[in-house]
Amino acid sequence: MENVTLHVEGMSCGHCVKSIEGSVGELTGVQNVAVDLENGKVSVQFDSASVSLNKIKETIDDQGYDVKE
Repeated sequence: MENVTLHVEGMSCGHCVKSIEGSVGELTGVQNVAVDLENGKVSVQFDSASVSLNKIKETIDDQGYDVKE
C-alpha cells in the first residue's frame, strides 16, 4: 500500500468532502480517503498495482477541484 497526501484547492464545505471521498473511494485499489478541509489536503491510501496516482488526481480534478504538486 502507498500513502500520499495531495494539496487540493477549491474545497470549502462538507459537500466537497463527500464529493472527493465518494469518487476517489470508489476507485478500485483505494483503501482509504481522508479530506482535511481546513488545510486543503486529501490523504489517500491505495494499492499502486490496482490504481495509479494519476488516476486519483484525475478523479479529484473531474470533481472540479485543483490538485497541486
